Amino acid sequence: MNPETDLIEYLLRLGDSALIQGQRLCQWCGHAPALEEELALMNVGLDLVGQARNWLEYAAELLDDGRDADHLAFRRDERAYRNLLLVEQPNGDYAVTILKQFLYDAWHLPVLSGLAQSGDERIAGIAAKAVKEVTYHLRRSSEWVERLGDGTEESHKRMLSAIPELWRFTVELTSADDSEQRLQAAGITPDAAQVAAAWQTRVSKVFTSATLPVPPAASYFYLDARRGLHSEHLGILLAEMQFLPRAYPDATW
Repeated sequence: MNPETDLIEYLLRLGDSALIQGQRLCQWCGHAPALEEELALMNVGLDLVGQARNWLEYAAELLDDGRDADHLAFRRDERAYRNLLLVEQPNGDYAVTILKQFLYDAWHLPVLSGLAQSGDERIAGIAAKAVKEVTYHLRRSSEWVERLGDGTEESHKRMLSAIPELWRFTVELTSADDSEQRLQAAGITPDAAQVAAAWQTRVSKVFTSATLPVPPAASYFYLDARRGLHSEHLGILLAEMQFLPRAYPDATW
């Protein structure tokens, strides 16, 4: 495969995952359990949307087909998205939202830390800036997992219920396909095995502190977002997210 095609695919994976996770967090606007939490969630969501723009702008430049970052974000069909299956899952209760954010953050930070050393200067620059934001994201979500897991009987029960609901989707966080392996060999992306090990170590540490069981590694899952095979939830989310730009494609602010 053309190395540029691999790179575009990878940029879409990064950008789409940040975009969809940011959109999910923004759905809590007006519904969070406390004002402070609503502000924190919106700040994390805005960080991720900003990161998504940076990745998608680079992808659009490489595609060079007239589409820009906004077009990639709002006018592609579901099968063209490359976001992680994990981030498209519904928010659920606050335990599900926090656990999903933590599982994503625990993967996101080592990925960005590795990308900050990328042989691609554009990627390295974007990642270096994002590392600062995601370091905070991970600290915050880790603390919440510990607080809920080792909190009241009810919060512990809800965290226990959230784990099997989300764990099966973590298989994408600990495996690399052929495209990523080629980018890794070219010095563009970090070692997938090191990312997986860092993710597992972080998850095990936080779960243990939160008095939560660490499940065995997730195995094969029949869906594969890297090939555009998503769960039923993404299409519903995109319908809401894309309505305005699709209904009024020539609108300007």
